[in-house]
Amino acid sequence: MTMRDAESKILTRETLASRIAECKLRGERIVLANGCFDTLHVGHVRYLEGAHAAGDVLVVAINSDSSVAVLKGVGRPILPEIARAKLVAALKVVDYVVVFSEKNVEALLELLRPDIHAKGTDYTVESVPERCVADRLGIRIVIVGDPKVHSTRQFLEDLRKAPHV
Repeated sequence: MTMRDAESKILTRETLASRIAECKLRGERIVLANGCFDTLHVGHVRYLEGAHAAGDVLVVAINSDSSVAVLKGVGRPILPEIARAKLVAALKVVDYVVVFSEKNVEALLELLRPDIHAKGTDYTVESVPERCVADRLGIRIVIVGDPKVHSTRQFLEDLRKAPHV
């Protein structure tokens, strides 16, 4: 896959809603996953592979730069949103990527009405921030990926502590 191919997976909300409607007409099950993906690591890949396995079409919502700064604090994000979106879009298991600025993906759940909302193992079904909206819309929540032993925060901390040669 070329970077141009990856870029073609990054859509506006309006275009994405149209594509998802077409997928639903074909009977495909839509999965929505989301995250900051600030420096892509193996935990992210396993999360997205698990999300993809839960349905037919995987949509990944990436936090905007402004929302990452609010969620993660000073010095974040490391990579700008377009770079993070391109990296995630380059993964074979990802069908579409959209950037969002809200504190969670409730608005995207409302707009796209996916069949499944996938969250990582740092959540339980009960602790998912969008649970009430998902329940109201009949969207099934699944917890996927490996145990949360990989984090960008820990990776950055390890880099800071590493001896400088």
